[in-house]
Amino acid sequence: MPELRLLCWAALLGMARACPEPCDCGEKYGFQIADCAYRDLEAVPHGFPANVTTLSLSANRLPSLPEGAFREVPLLQSLWLAHNEIRRVAAGALASLGQLKSLDLSHNLLSDFAWSDLHALGALQLLKLDSNELTAIPRDAFHSLRALRSLQLNHNRLHTLAEGTFAPLTALSHLQINDNPFDCTCGIVWLKAWALATAVSIPEQDNVACSSPHVLKGTPLSRLPPLPCSAPSAQLSYQPSQDGTELRPGFVLALHCDTDGQPAPQLHWHIQTSGGTMEIASPNVGPDGRALAASGQPRFRAFANGSLLIPGFGKPDEGTYSCLATNELGSAQSSVNVALAAPGEGGEDALGRRFHSKAAESRGCYTVDNEAAVVGEAVPGPRPPGLLLLGQSPLLLLLFLLLLFLAAF
Repeated sequence: MPELRLLCWAALLGMARACPEPCDCGEKYGFQIADCAYRDLEAVPHGFPANVTTLSLSANRLPSLPEGAFREVPLLQSLWLAHNEIRRVAAGALASLGQLKSLDLSHNLLSDFAWSDLHALGALQLLKLDSNELTAIPRDAFHSLRALRSLQLNHNRLHTLAEGTFAPLTALSHLQINDNPFDCTCGIVWLKAWALATAVSIPEQDNVACSSPHVLKGTPLSRLPPLPCSAPSAQLSYQPSQDGTELRPGFVLALHCDTDGQPAPQLHWHIQTSGGTMEIASPNVGPDGRALAASGQPRFRAFANGSLLIPGFGKPDEGTYSCLATNELGSAQSSVNVALAAPGEGGEDALGRRFHSKAAESRGCYTVDNEAAVVGEAVPGPRPPGLLLLGQSPLLLLLFLLLLFLAAF
C-alpha cells in the first residue's frame, strides 16, 4: 500500500510539472498558471497540466481556435487571448470550459465567432470581445450568461443589435458598445430606450453613435430623434363573387395579403399541403406574371402587390396558405385554409359561413385564420381586396378584368 501511494504522488507531481516547451507553468497566489504569452505561437500548444486554472496566450500569432482547443484544461477559470490574429473561433473551441470566469479575445480579427459555445459558459463574469471585426450578434448569444458582470463589444463593426440581446444579463454592471457603426433605423430605437433606463454603466455614450443614414451620422444614440416606426401587420381576406356555383377542381386561385408597417415590411409565403412545405419569397414573378428567375415558370406565382396566383388548383394544392410580413420591429402572419368543396356544395355555404378569425395579442404580431372552399377561378388585379374566387365563365372573367381596369383609373 505505501508503494501505491508513492506511485500516485509521483504521478501527480509529474502532472503538476508537465508543461509545453514554449510555456512556463507554476503556482502563484493559489492559482495554477500557464504563461505562453509573447512566444510567437501559431497554434495552441498541447501538453498542459490538467489542473491549470489560468492560461495566457496573449500577444502571439494564433490565426484561429479549432474545436477542442482547450480540452486538456477543463478547470480553466481565466483565458487570455488578446493581441493575436484570430479570425475564427470554431464551434466547440470553448464549450468544454464550464468553469471559465474571464475570457479576453480583444484586439484580434474576429469575424466568425462560435456564439453557441457561450451557452456552456454559465460561470463567465468577464467577456472582452472589443477591437475585432464582429458585424452581428445573435439575439440569444448571451442567454446563459447569468453571472456576467462586464461585457466589452466596443470598436467592432456592429450595425444593429436585436431587441432583448442584453435582457438575460441580470448581473451585468458594465457594458461598452461605443465606436460601432450603428445604423440608426427603427431596429435600433429599442437600444436608445434601454440605455437611458438601465442601471448598467455604459461609458463613452457620446461615442455610441449613428453611422447611417447620412442625415444622422455622428448623432449620439442618446439624442436620436423620434423615428416614424410601426410593427408590421398582415391580413389575408376573401370576397366570394358567386353564390350557388358548383364547386369543381381546375380553377385559378388568387390570394391577396394586405400588409402595413414602417419600415415597409418584406413579404413571403408559407404553404403547407399534404405534399410538404414550401417557402416563397415575394415577388417571384413580374407584373406581367413572368418568372423573375431563369428557372422556368413557378407553380405558385407571387406578385409584388401581395397577390399569390395558383393556376389549375387541384386536390394536391389543398392546405394552409400563410403570408408573413417582417420588418425591423417584428413580424405578423395571416393564414387561410383552402380545400375543394364536395360536388354540389354552394359557394355561400362553402365560404360565407365558414369564416373565423383570431388575434394574437403580442407585440408586432396579428394573425387571421380563414377557412374557405375553392369555388372557382381567380385572376390577380392591380390590388385585389383579398381571396377572390371566380367561376370559369369567360364572360364573368372578362367583366371582372374590365372592372379592375376601370378601378385602376
